Order: sequence, then structure tokens, then C-alpha cells
Amino acid sequence: MRVTFLGTSGAIPTVERNLSGIFCNRDGDRLLFDCGEGTQRQMMRYATGFSVSHVFVTHVHGDHVLGLPGLVQTWDFNDRTDPLSIVTPRGTADAIDELVHVVDAAPSYPVRIVEASPGDVVLRRDEYEVRAFRTDHRTRSVGYVLAEDDRKGRFDREEAETLGVPVGPKFSRLHEGQSVELDDGTVVRPEQVVGPPRPGRTFVYTGDTRPAESVVEAATDADLLVHDATFDDERRDRARETGHSTAREAAAVATRAGAKRLALTHISSRYAGNAGPLKRDAEDAFDGELFVAEDGLEFEVPYPA
Repeated sequence: MRVTFLGTSGAIPTVERNLSGIFCNRDGDRLLFDCGEGTQRQMMRYATGFSVSHVFVTHVHGDHVLGLPGLVQTWDFNDRTDPLSIVTPRGTADAIDELVHVVDAAPSYPVRIVEASPGDVVLRRDEYEVRAFRTDHRTRSVGYVLAEDDRKGRFDREEAETLGVPVGPKFSRLHEGQSVELDDGTVVRPEQVVGPPRPGRTFVYTGDTRPAESVVEAATDADLLVHDATFDDERRDRARETGHSTAREAAAVATRAGAKRLALTHISSRYAGNAGPLKRDAEDAFDGELFVAEDGLEFEVPYPA
């Protein structure tokens, strides 16, 4: 699971930071979270490719969605035929539909707009799901959790051979959860040679939000939490007024959730060229792996130990 940060700025872009956008390649499934102005150019610049099946919008403020019209049209110019799904908070589908058709030309490929309420599973695949959770911003908004299913337990080859299981197809059957019978009639059960299920990876993206209990719950034990960290401590009142979080507040959420890694994003333009104060504030409240996200950063989300 590779996460590429396409845009890490707050409401105003800077020379170093584009507006919000995160690209996630989950074993070949390419998903886009938010699509600020200029996102398609960032996709070219950082070589993510354009083969996106789903766009997940956290809310319809301009710095999170104004890249959609251009990207939708570029896909049309490139003769896209695959359907596109755009997931957006409940009550905002009409706004997204207007954006998609803003140039008065319907895309030649199918576009499906899906509204999401907190708790909805908005995408289900064989090995993972994406679900929405409640966030606390100044408008209809949600965040998204990409949660993989549990993986199979570790196969103990040495124990299997000790029990007399021949190398070959019976190994696979045991690992798939089926008992096997040996030539002498002995039955070997999966639990004798397969360990307990191992958790998959979890990636959480909040979009814009105040610290919230719903975010703590959604980010429980997350392998990577990407959290709004627009301001430093000195501007905590401004964060409250505008529906954002400070870096320290984001770190406190990560700590309470037991998240393993925290990426700070949606960095206000007032910190252009120097996000050090944000990192220092966050380090005071979070002991896990921590970084201030930058445009172009690729992060490979590891499996839980």
C-alpha cells in the first residue's frame, strides 16, 4: 500500500505545496482522496498514473474539489472507457455533479456519484474496504478509512513436515483452512500448523476536521493516520474558528487512537518553507513515527508487526 501526497497545503497553495490530494495504490487498485486544483499535474509530476477507479471527497470546499473538472475532462480526452465512482458526503452529490459538468460537456465514460454517511462502507473489495467516518468541519464532511482484511496466519512448514504432511498441495489446503488426510489415515487440522490471523494494514485520512472522538475511534491502531494540522499552538483559537486542528491536537488524537504513524497535512500557507513549529508541537504529544507531509512524498504503509 503506497500513499503519495499530491497536495499538502491548506486553503491557499504555495510554491512548495499544492492543494489537497492523496493518491493511494493498494496492490494495483488506484484510489484518489480529495482533488484540489492542480491535482492532475501533480499526478504527472509524481508519476502516479491516471488509472483511478474511485475518488473520495471529504467535503466540497474548493481547495479539495476544484481539480475534479479538469481531471474528469483529461480522462475524456484520453478516451477513458472505464467507469469512475466519486464518493462525497451526504447532501453534496448535486455540487459534485455540477463540477463534473461545469464545462457543459458530459464525460463519454460512466460517472457514478455516491453519497456517504458516517459508517457507510463505500467500497468493498475481496481483501479490503473503504468506509466513511464522521469529522467535525464547518460543512458536511467525512473522513475515510482504508482497512484491509485480516491475513492468514503464518504457516509452520517445519511442524507440518514433522506431522508427516508431504510437501505440495496439502500445504496449500491447510493454509486455506482445510483439513488433510495422510496416507496412513491421520487427519491434520489447519490449527495444528497455521497460526492465528494477522491484521492487515489500515490507512486513515481525515480531511479537514477539529479533533473529534469519531476520528479517534476510526483511527484506532491505524498504521498511518493522515490528519489535518493546519496551525501551530499559537493559532489554536484560529483553528477552532475555522474548523481545523493544530498539530498538537492532531498528535493527541493519534496518541489516544494508538496510531502507529502520523502524517501532518493541510499546512497553512503561513508556514511556507518552515513547518518546524508544527512538527515540534506534535512531537510533544505523540511518541510514534511522525512526519510533516510534503508534496511528492511516497510512503509505503508497512504491515503490522
